[in-house]
Amino acid sequence: MDEPPDEPWNRFLEGDNLDVLTRLAAAGERFDLVYIDPPYNTGNDFAYRDDIRGGNGTTRHQAWVAMMRPRLEAARAVMADSAAIFVSIDDNEAAHLRLLMDEVYGEPNFLAQIVVNLNPKGRQLGRNFANVHEYLLAYARDVRQSALDASSTETVDERDFPLAGPDGRRYRHLPLRNTNKKFNPATARTLHFTVWGDPVTGRVSTTEFEGAQEIGPVFGDGSPAVWRWSRPLIDARPDDLVCRTIRGRTGERVDVFQKDWLHRDHGGGRRKKLRSIWLAEEVGSTDTAVAELKEIVGHVFESPKPTGLIRRILGTMPDDARVLDFFAGSGTTGHAVALQNAHDGGTRRCTSVNSAEPTREGSNARNAGYATVAEITRARLRAVADTVGGGLADEG
Repeated sequence: MDEPPDEPWNRFLEGDNLDVLTRLAAAGERFDLVYIDPPYNTGNDFAYRDDIRGGNGTTRHQAWVAMMRPRLEAARAVMADSAAIFVSIDDNEAAHLRLLMDEVYGEPNFLAQIVVNLNPKGRQLGRNFANVHEYLLAYARDVRQSALDASSTETVDERDFPLAGPDGRRYRHLPLRNTNKKFNPATARTLHFTVWGDPVTGRVSTTEFEGAQEIGPVFGDGSPAVWRWSRPLIDARPDDLVCRTIRGRTGERVDVFQKDWLHRDHGGGRRKKLRSIWLAEEVGSTDTAVAELKEIVGHVFESPKPTGLIRRILGTMPDDARVLDFFAGSGTTGHAVALQNAHDGGTRRCTSVNSAEPTREGSNARNAGYATVAEITRARLRAVADTVGGGLADEG
C-alpha cells in the first residue's frame, strides 16, 4: 500500500455537531462540499434534544425544524463561497426541509431536489404505496460563485454517438440552429444570419463558395430561428460542421449540423448532465450499503447510505474539495472520499462529525460491542484507512 498522504484523507471529530460546527467556524475552517443524512423524524426520539420550547402546541415537525435550523445555519458559516450542500431526506420532513433550506440558504441558491431510488424492491410494510425512494436536496452557498458541475463522465453512453470520422473518433449530429424557441431573431438578433453550405460535399462557410446554397436558421415549422454559434466560431471550426439534406414537416430542405464528438480534442472526459432521478443500479441501494458496511465492520447500522451515492455527489465538485459530514452516522462519506481519491488520484479531505449517541439495547451494534454511534463511525474510518488508505486523524 502507498504511504499515507501528509494530510490524512479522513478526520473524525466526536461531539454534538452544533458545538463542533461552532468550533470549526471560530477556527476559520471552510469546506467546499457538505453532505448530511440527518435523522428523519420517523416517530422515534432523535438524539439531538435541544432546548426547544413552544408549549403543548409544538409539533414533532416544528421540533425537528428547530433542531435542524441552527445546524444548517452553522454549516453555512463554514462553507466556502463556491461550496454546495446536499441533504438526504425522506417524505417525513422533505417539505419542511425544503422551506427551511430556502430560508437559510436562499431560494435562488436551490439547485435540485433529486429522487434517489434507494429501495428498488419497494417497502412492503403499511397500507399505502410501496415506497422506493428518498430525496436529496442540493443548494449552493452562492449560486453565482458555485463550483458545482452537475454532470458526470459515468452517465455518457457511447451508443449515443453512432457516427465515426476517418480517424475512428465517434460523434453525432446536432442541429446548429437553436431548438429552444426562447432564442429567436427578436431575443438573439446577432445569431440570426445566413450561411452557405453544400449538401453534396458537406462544406459550410459564412461566405459564398461554388456549389453552395444560402441557408438561414428555421424551426421545423418554417418560422425563423437563430444559430447556436456565432460567425467567428463558425469560421474557426468549419471541420466540426456539415451541411445535409433532411426531410422535415414541409418536405426536403438543406440544414447545417454540428459534429458533436464523444471525446473532444481539448482534453478531459466527456460529461453529461446528471438527471434528477438517481437509480439504485447507478448509485447503490440500502441493501448494497448494508453489505459494504458488513464487509468492513459488520452489520451494525440499520440504514446506511451507499458509497456510490456519495461518490456521485463528490463527482460534481473539484477533486481537491474539502468535505464535511456533521451527521456522519456509519461513516459512509469518509469511506466514499477515500474510495474516490484512490480511484482518480484526487486529494479530497473529509471531516466527519458524530455524537456519542448510545446504540440501542439489543441492537446488532450493541451486541457487537459498540456502545455509541460515534464508535461505529470511528471503527469504519479506521478500517477504511487500513484497507483503502489515506490515513485517519482521530481528534476525539
